[in-house]
Amino acid sequence: MKLSDRITNITGGGSDGWDVFYKARRMIAAGEPVVELTIGEHDIGTSTAILDAMDRAAKGGHTGYAMVPGTDALRQTVADRIQTRTGVPTTSDNILITAGGQAALFAAHVAVCNPDTKAAYIDPYYATYPGTIRGAGAVPQPIITSPEAAFQPTLDDLMAGTAGAVSLLVNTPNNPTGVVYGAETLDAIAQTCIANDLWLISDEVYDTQVWEGAHISPRSLPDMAERTLVVGSMSKSHAMTGSRIGWVCGPQDAIAKMVNLATHTTYGVPGYIQDAATFALGQGDAVEAEVAAPFRRRRDLTMQALAGQNVVRAVPAQGAMYVMLDIRATGMDGEGFANALLDAERIAVMPGESFGDAAAGHIRVAMTIDDAAYVDALARLIAFAREKA
Repeated sequence: MKLSDRITNITGGGSDGWDVFYKARRMIAAGEPVVELTIGEHDIGTSTAILDAMDRAAKGGHTGYAMVPGTDALRQTVADRIQTRTGVPTTSDNILITAGGQAALFAAHVAVCNPDTKAAYIDPYYATYPGTIRGAGAVPQPIITSPEAAFQPTLDDLMAGTAGAVSLLVNTPNNPTGVVYGAETLDAIAQTCIANDLWLISDEVYDTQVWEGAHISPRSLPDMAERTLVVGSMSKSHAMTGSRIGWVCGPQDAIAKMVNLATHTTYGVPGYIQDAATFALGQGDAVEAEVAAPFRRRRDLTMQALAGQNVVRAVPAQGAMYVMLDIRATGMDGEGFANALLDAERIAVMPGESFGDAAAGHIRVAMTIDDAAYVDALARLIAFAREKA
């Protein structure tokens, strides 16, 4: 029997770029000690207060079918949060609760892309972006950026790269680069969307992890609210990665249509998890700052470790829980370096090529282990790179 072209082509017919990660996991399963600096998983875990709220909700009976768009309480809480932070009028009718940010990305592309239309995105990109677009039936169209420009797309990049597309996907603070898009970049994004009549899908799951500058939601720019779908999540802001709880914020009509999609796919998100998310958001900014603090601290430790040498250089690490390192001085590509580092030092990082052509010759390091182990791993990584250079 033959499977559909859509399902067999999600990864584009090749690797999904996670070979080094899977290799490291096999080594760990075999009992080998490996330092994992691969995925964005907090080392602190979800707080006991949030887990207690989830437990109370589950034991209180909120284990049946929840409202497909999301509970009234969570939708309103998310809407209030977004309105307070962006100044854009937002109600619960602008919010769809989803099974994490990934489900939100998929729903957003299904909502705005017809079969075989082009959907643009910035390269480097989070590893699931092209597959999400293919899964929605659209055609991925990367916009290549330059490490010399800190991977920030220019107006010329955007105008040329969105030719023939119906949507543009952006991510700031950015995974994998750690770059935060400034006002000039965001203005270029808005100009491009308006000039080319594009939907903008704005992945803002790292909005609480900003180390330099400020997070600006493109939805808040002039004439952008009615053409923007914002993806948000509790995963990074509250260390609730396994709870799979996120949202899409967008125009009321678009959200209403996306509720129909949710009815025929996930059929909503468990009520007790939504109650825990409502509780978590109600704890305020201080809790989000506490979750972000280890990554701010480790970002500073990274800059200290890299000082005084030129073999390994950091892309401006302005936000998110990763740092992108340029290892081109070793003469190796990212995949070759990552595999060699894993074999020699038992340190697992992600090759830049996992995130697109633009990041070739780079590696992404997740700042997700305790400070002492992280500093030791960085020192070994730098020493290894010097040896190769």
